[in-house]
Amino acid sequence: MSATALRPQSFENHRSWPPAAFLLAGLVLAVECGHRAWIAVRHPAVWSIFAVLVAVALLLVWHASRRRAQIVQDRLIRLEMQLRLERLLGAGRSADVARLELDQLVALRFASDAELPALLGSVLEGAILRPDDIKRRVKDWHADWLRV
Repeated sequence: MSATALRPQSFENHRSWPPAAFLLAGLVLAVECGHRAWIAVRHPAVWSIFAVLVAVALLLVWHASRRRAQIVQDRLIRLEMQLRLERLLGAGRSADVARLELDQLVALRFASDAELPALLGSVLEGAILRPDDIKRRVKDWHADWLRV
């Protein structure tokens, strides 16, 4: 069993942040993009404008790399929760599960199997809607340390 599986998770420590190196790379790319734009304005030339375009392209690739990973993660979470809820509630409740927003499914996934049906009922009734409110009601956290 990995060390992360032994570490408890809660509302206070459940957020996943990108590694500092990724954020630093984005900052460097943004500064370089600004620097290249400043040079292109002060000394307009084909190559200085091209350098701005290259810097912007690199910044877009940097952003897209994280965003695409998050999209895949969201799709996996949706599938995981559909299967988990079907296992817990039966296939007859799939219409209820389909009514949930993605951010609600993401919040519900932190609940243990024992408390998930009741939380789902509260969400479907409209008693709790916001993801943070759902997560605050979770008592027995189903930890997930492998998020993007």
